[in-house]
Amino acid sequence: MSAPPQVRRLSWALWIAAVVLTAAGCASHSVLLTHQAPATWGSEPGGYEVARVTRVVDGDTIRVVILKAVDGPGRGAAPIGPEVPVRLIGIDTPESVKPGSPVECFGNEASSAATALLEGRRVRMVKDVEDRDRYDRLLRYVYIGAEMANARLVANGYAHAYTYPPDVRHADLFVELQRQARENNRGLWAPDTCHGLS
Repeated sequence: MSAPPQVRRLSWALWIAAVVLTAAGCASHSVLLTHQAPATWGSEPGGYEVARVTRVVDGDTIRVVILKAVDGPGRGAAPIGPEVPVRLIGIDTPESVKPGSPVECFGNEASSAATALLEGRRVRMVKDVEDRDRYDRLLRYVYIGAEMANARLVANGYAHAYTYPPDVRHADLFVELQRQARENNRGLWAPDTCHGLS
């Protein structure tokens, strides 16, 4: 037996209100990338790849087309031309696209921040020790000018420091930027974001 029309209308109104309140509770955080990271380009060992970011996969993974390479210890072994995945070294962000897993708190915001910072940009990429990870992604520090995008995401609270030897050249910087972001309640460290827990 179906409910009377006024009950169905009330149920529909309550459902719409629940959706609006849920959306408001998960409302998209405005992307704020106002805190710059220190310029570290000068401390790199020489050698790099120039690439165009074609797509941001999530907060710590992008896809690029390598346009050219400059020889030196920081140059990787990736070919020029085809689109390849790149994992940003030294950081980790909440999951937003992992198959079979729910979107983690602040995952969409981290992905939006990486998109705002990197998508469509021409960047320079530098490897540390390893060229690729076990998923065949390039492992790189990604630079916009003299500033490292990896560090900018940590400084603004969109990423955690993630120390994974042997690629640890900038580990101390990432830990310090995370400490500052946490102390200043930025991004995922804010009390109203993920209950201030990360």
